[in-house]
Amino acid sequence: MLQLTPSDFYTLYRPGKCENRVYLRQQGFEEAPPSPYEEVIRRLGGRHEASHLASFPVYTDLRQFALTDREQQTKHELQTGTPVIYQGRFRVHHRFGSMECEVIGEPDFLIRASDSYIIRDSKISRRINEEDHPEVILQLGLYGWLYEQVFGREPRSLEVHAGTGEIVSIPYDGGASALGVLEEIFTLKTMHSEAYSPVGWSKCGGCQFHDHCWKRAEEQNDCSLVYKVDQGLARELNRIGIADIDSLLKSFDEESLAELKRPWGKKFQKVGKAASTILLMAKAMSSKQEIMLEKPQVPDSPNYVMFDLEGIPPHLDELENIYLWGLQVFGEKPSDFMPAVAGFGEEGDKEGWNSFLQISETIFSEYGDIPFVHWHHYERVKIDTYIKRYGDPNGTAARVKANLLDLFPATQKSIALPLPSYSLKVVEKYIGFKRTQDEYGGDWAIAKYVEATELEDPVEREKVIEQILIYNREDLEATWAVLEWLRSKAMQV
Repeated sequence: MLQLTPSDFYTLYRPGKCENRVYLRQQGFEEAPPSPYEEVIRRLGGRHEASHLASFPVYTDLRQFALTDREQQTKHELQTGTPVIYQGRFRVHHRFGSMECEVIGEPDFLIRASDSYIIRDSKISRRINEEDHPEVILQLGLYGWLYEQVFGREPRSLEVHAGTGEIVSIPYDGGASALGVLEEIFTLKTMHSEAYSPVGWSKCGGCQFHDHCWKRAEEQNDCSLVYKVDQGLARELNRIGIADIDSLLKSFDEESLAELKRPWGKKFQKVGKAASTILLMAKAMSSKQEIMLEKPQVPDSPNYVMFDLEGIPPHLDELENIYLWGLQVFGEKPSDFMPAVAGFGEEGDKEGWNSFLQISETIFSEYGDIPFVHWHHYERVKIDTYIKRYGDPNGTAARVKANLLDLFPATQKSIALPLPSYSLKVVEKYIGFKRTQDEYGGDWAIAKYVEATELEDPVEREKVIEQILIYNREDLEATWAVLEWLRSKAMQV
């Protein structure tokens, strides 16, 4: 009998909503192993849940029972009014279409409240809402429906123990939303072939089926590979029979593409001004050649500071702290790699900021108002965050801000690249930059940093930090390589 569980919501929605992922997992397609980052998230999530469990002076742990026994034991504990039940299990038969399925749920906590129970799950996520985490809302809704089916009455409430430590209440709609999405999942699981689901750079980044789907998209020359073609537009193009990039170019000019309406949230919206950029990017992808749009706007300077930050995201750290401020001067008078690393104590975050300010002061003292070159807006945003957090007594951070040079818009505005993304990692490979580390990326660096925080041996911790420093230093070298490439393009125009 086909089984449907709350984990199916995660399959559908994480890391981005993808119908094809549900089918591939149901069919047993080979998946990539969990990344170091995913393993860290699981470990931290388990620790978060365990700490909440420890907050209850008395509870009954049902993990010791076999699965079918757990179902019966859950009923028994609920009927006898056990104060707190950990890892209960519900199973209900429900018909979707012409097929009867098993719907199974295992809530973390069942907490007695008068004559009923609160259903609570522990999540490391810090933002519990439908926009950021629809899968969490649906999961709790399904637990509520299962409880109601088994006991004939609604739960007292649905709650999430969030990553902030806050208890977030989830409205219960009788399971309507959860069952509606579960029916969609049932349809996807029972399809005879893969559904069309456009690839996307952020959508597919952490997916275990990334290689499978991207290989297929590249073989089919799918429109979703074109930079600025969003998910809604890719689906609309597929719906009207525009299957590949060449068909897109043959079927539309700028005016007609601008008038095309595609799904945009719960409404439809015209492509509008993006049409021009989309067609230019499609031409570059089709020809596999870059198209110069304008002279790259790169200020002339004998020296430039490459500037790159490594930080902990908001769902893992309350402060969203930067643990590494990487700087290095390139040009006529290059410097050594100058990392400002946050400490591991209570004042570690502030120590990292002060170290960054001191290094920046030294750079200004030696080089004057030198450009601080970075990729995208992260560095500018985080400087503002830290000025508010710890201040800028000598005005050094404000001076860094005044000298920031973002290469992302400079590249994007000047050259249409035959690439699906303008991520630094993609552009650096395009221009031929090679790294020494086989496995790298922001998520990898975060996983390594979390690993370092858990080590008590200072020697072992230093070894892990050194790996992160190598990654950051090569980020700076890659940024410099792209800057040089852009400057060479500027000379050709």
